[in-house]
Amino acid sequence: MRLRSGVFASSCLLVEVLGVALFLRGFFPVPVRSLPRREARGDLPAEPAPPGPGMVSNWTKIPPPLFKKVVIVLIDALRDDFVFGSKGEQFMPYTKQVIEKGTSYSFIAEAKPPTVTMPRIKALMTGSIPGFIDVIVNLNSPALLDDNLIWQAKTAGKRIIFYGDDTWVKLFPKHFVEYDGTTSFFVSDFTEVDDNVTRHLDRVLKREDWDLLILHYLGLDHIGHVTGPNSPLVGAKLREMDNILKKIHISLLSKEEASFPNLLVVCGDHGMSETGSHGGSSAGEVHTPLLFISSAFEKRSGPLTYPELVQQTDLASTLAVGLGLPISRNSVGNLILPVVGGRTMREQLRFVHLNGFQLSRLLQENTPAYEKDPGYEHFKIAEKSHANWIKLYLEGNNSEILLNLGKKVLKQYLEALKTLSSSLSKQVAQYDMYSMMVGTVIILEVLLLLLLSIPKALSSRAEFEVPLSPPLFSLLFYLVCLMLCAVHVIVCTSAESLCYFCSMSWFTAVGVMMLISALMCGILSAIAKTFDNSRLPVKNPVLSSSSWSEIDVLILAGTVGHVLSLGASSFVEEEHQTWYFLINTLCLVLCQELCRNNFLLKEYDPQHSTTVKQNSEEASGYKNIDIPAADSSKLSKTSTSDEFVRGSDKWVSLASPWIILICCRLLRSLNQTGVQWAHRPDFGHWLTSSEHKSELSFLAAVSLLMIFFLVQRRCSLVSKIAMALGLLGIYSYRAAIGNVIFPWQHGSKDISKGITEARFVYIFVLGIVFSGTKDLLKSQVISSDSGVKSTGLWEVYSGLVLLAALLFRPHNLPVLVFCLLIQTMMTKYIWRPLKFGAAQITIMHYWFGQAFFYFQGNSNGIATVDVSAGFVGLESYVEIPAIFLTAFATYAGPLLWAFHLLCYLSSEVSRNSAAVGHGCFCYALMRSLPVAVYIVLVTGLRYHLFIWSVFSPKLLYEGVHVFITAAICLFFTAMDHNHSHKVQD
Repeated sequence: MRLRSGVFASSCLLVEVLGVALFLRGFFPVPVRSLPRREARGDLPAEPAPPGPGMVSNWTKIPPPLFKKVVIVLIDALRDDFVFGSKGEQFMPYTKQVIEKGTSYSFIAEAKPPTVTMPRIKALMTGSIPGFIDVIVNLNSPALLDDNLIWQAKTAGKRIIFYGDDTWVKLFPKHFVEYDGTTSFFVSDFTEVDDNVTRHLDRVLKREDWDLLILHYLGLDHIGHVTGPNSPLVGAKLREMDNILKKIHISLLSKEEASFPNLLVVCGDHGMSETGSHGGSSAGEVHTPLLFISSAFEKRSGPLTYPELVQQTDLASTLAVGLGLPISRNSVGNLILPVVGGRTMREQLRFVHLNGFQLSRLLQENTPAYEKDPGYEHFKIAEKSHANWIKLYLEGNNSEILLNLGKKVLKQYLEALKTLSSSLSKQVAQYDMYSMMVGTVIILEVLLLLLLSIPKALSSRAEFEVPLSPPLFSLLFYLVCLMLCAVHVIVCTSAESLCYFCSMSWFTAVGVMMLISALMCGILSAIAKTFDNSRLPVKNPVLSSSSWSEIDVLILAGTVGHVLSLGASSFVEEEHQTWYFLINTLCLVLCQELCRNNFLLKEYDPQHSTTVKQNSEEASGYKNIDIPAADSSKLSKTSTSDEFVRGSDKWVSLASPWIILICCRLLRSLNQTGVQWAHRPDFGHWLTSSEHKSELSFLAAVSLLMIFFLVQRRCSLVSKIAMALGLLGIYSYRAAIGNVIFPWQHGSKDISKGITEARFVYIFVLGIVFSGTKDLLKSQVISSDSGVKSTGLWEVYSGLVLLAALLFRPHNLPVLVFCLLIQTMMTKYIWRPLKFGAAQITIMHYWFGQAFFYFQGNSNGIATVDVSAGFVGLESYVEIPAIFLTAFATYAGPLLWAFHLLCYLSSEVSRNSAAVGHGCFCYALMRSLPVAVYIVLVTGLRYHLFIWSVFSPKLLYEGVHVFITAAICLFFTAMDHNHSHKVQD
């Protein structure tokens, strides 16, 4: 079976997608859990039995509730400094007064990454640390089946009312006696989403038919996503929240009984980064305020101290005690003692004992050697001391000794709770190693197959024979299949924990085993052919003794160096520095190549030129391998030196690498990314501040004009008009939502969602893409005219540029301008004059695509994903368009460079008919190599300290990038039409 390079590469990537998906499913499994919630309400332990005969404690039931009504106000993306910092003093005066002088306790709650809403709600209500894969299912939250506070309250007969983010309604269906959910994903809505919550308040606060009221406000989070934490809209929203808290607090005080007080809890699910996003592990994202306000607490006096740091998971245990409910079985949180500090010593000891018993039981169910755990040992010691205290208490001892002993026991319990919680937090999830291994084997086999196929795939014909019959019908194939099936049976029958791959149907599992066996046989066949070819006599000494150029050495060293750097957490956090260094070095090497071709080659003597020409003609007859980096490439450059650019073009060509270096340096100053220096001010922050809206408007207008100038040159007249109107619509959209202003606009303008303007642009995007697609279909079906095909590809590319301009934030439009400018300069003044091969051109495109991913302001953290791009032009949350738009905006840099690569290689088919196939193969190889190595590294580092904060987000980025690259290569293969005709001829 004969396959073209592009078809082979696309097939390999599709198989690799299967391997990556299987590995991700094993690496991000369902977190460790205790019993299901229907079995969670077992008998609670009694107080520790006092030593001595005839003494038994009579307290075996759960303590009664401490508060009559509890109101939880969750303000999405409420950062700790919004309450405790200068913004709190300025915009939340009532809350600040209650903190400083009122009956309240204030803390800073630390959230664990990923800092996105749905996992944080799970942590708040279950007390457990959700798995990292919850960042994915955050878009479609399934019902929460684990033991949790809401289920315990409902089972105990508590009446719960909820208003706000509809994620709660999805997580806890049929748990609320009354609810009104609002979508959390429509980030352009700042006011209605909160008004829909507040409009119920007056009516509900007057009623007595509820026990627990939960309010989840989303407006602050939406403001952060769109305008950032320093926007003037943040202050107005904080003032609005302060007034709401004042109303609730006064209402609760007016209706409470002296013996049975109410409780108001104010918290955030996560914080906000300096760019307004969240998902990562920076201090601004993980630190949120946690306030307990109740008349049951003592009034504050004395100097104000900075709030104590607690864990977000501690809230579930504390609220369970406050409501008189069992602590959730899966909770790893500790009781926040000051909240119950006003109760008697016996009650306090009873509370911490219940918390310690629950944590020790969870440890027993998840750790075989639990008895050796320091936390468990400390708990047993505290339990014995508690028993001695109860003995003294039951004997009627009311001396100072009893009080001091009680304080000592309380301290022992708190130390045990802290140690137990720490031990359990380290066991967030059990890895599904079998699924991970199967996925890794598939990925590594694909990589080996691609590496072994390089000589044939990059040959002048860009095709090779794939021997399907010998491997698939050989004894080795069936033996490997039987062995793998036997291993599968043994693993699945002996596995103690649930394995995803074992849960698949036998038909699917056997299919995967056959795929692995076929890949292995294909690899062995390719290795055997390589050895056979190495024994053949060399027919062409020119190619066999070829030396590598500086470009080839840089490409190899840069690729290997980048892959090896992925094993260090600091290099993963600051990966953008690696790509910036590589493209800067590439520009310097290109400058050297241009100088050599402009000045040095012309000084060769005529005799050398004659020899070169003869060798070049001899090399042109060799059709088996096309190595553009070999001496034949240099010889071809020498033979065409008379055709090299002259006059002013020569000097522009020489200046091009330096101009590109200047552009890259400017782009680095636009967006600070990574971790170490992400907090430092950059030009983007300066532009987006409200004081510099005029400068931002001018820059956006100039950028849109430059985009039109750089794109329109190869478009048809209709597409040019559509592009111009689309770019005008983009500026109108940004003006409508308040990012920029028109020159004639004075004073503040009413801010809208820009729905009409954005859809106006979408019409032109679709029109341009449709026009290009029509030309592509015409070139593929009716005629094989390369001119029609090139025009069609460029028009589709122009449509994607227009879409990127719409989705990019205004301050990021220069990124798009410089992208187009660098592509234009490199095409005209570097790649074509130097006549690089398709493989080298592809790798350069890949490098620049990766660099522009970070120039956009992206990083390897979830927080830099601009989710607001997924809602441009949408009135409500629509899942598929939102996911597509967000993914496109995030990966716009790599996508535009990949599409430009296809446009360039399609225009080079007259010089190299296999150029598109070569490009597709090299692009697939460049993506497969880092993914395969990174997956092996992550497997080895799965217990690393930074596995969840650094390596896991990068793994998700790599996984999504593989899916996108597979789609790109499929499109490459579909466009490789000219070569398929040549092969058939």
